[in-house]
Amino acid sequence: MIRYDLICQSEHEFEAWFSDSAAFDKQAKKGQLECPMCGDSHVRKAIVAPNVGRTDREPSGPSPAQRQQFFAAVRKHVEDNFEDVGDKFAEKARAMHDGEIEERPIYGEASPDEAKELIEDGIPVAPMPAAIVPPKKRKRLN
Repeated sequence: MIRYDLICQSEHEFEAWFSDSAAFDKQAKKGQLECPMCGDSHVRKAIVAPNVGRTDREPSGPSPAQRQQFFAAVRKHVEDNFEDVGDKFAEKARAMHDGEIEERPIYGEASPDEAKELIEDGIPVAPMPAAIVPPKKRKRLN
């Protein structure tokens, strides 16, 4: 698996995982990649500079509060605009990709093996970090 930093025409940056670089090229050519923030399918690899550590700078990037605010906005967007298909996610995503059922925005649960198979087959999926899983779906750790 390989992780790429991606960017859409609206300059939204995000990351995605692919089985290899050919998988990215294939999905990009077919227009199967989509910005999770605006839905733009014109996605390209972002320019990435080497990570060279410096100790004389303050950390940059969003604060924990800003990240949490972003995750809450994503959670609300998903709850308001996507259908929860529960543990049938892989089945429904594959059926939509194969044209067996009408495409619609969905979210749900998939095992790591199911997610890997979807990605390898060029089916556009993205993981939702636990911080943005709707509260009714979170499992409590004791």
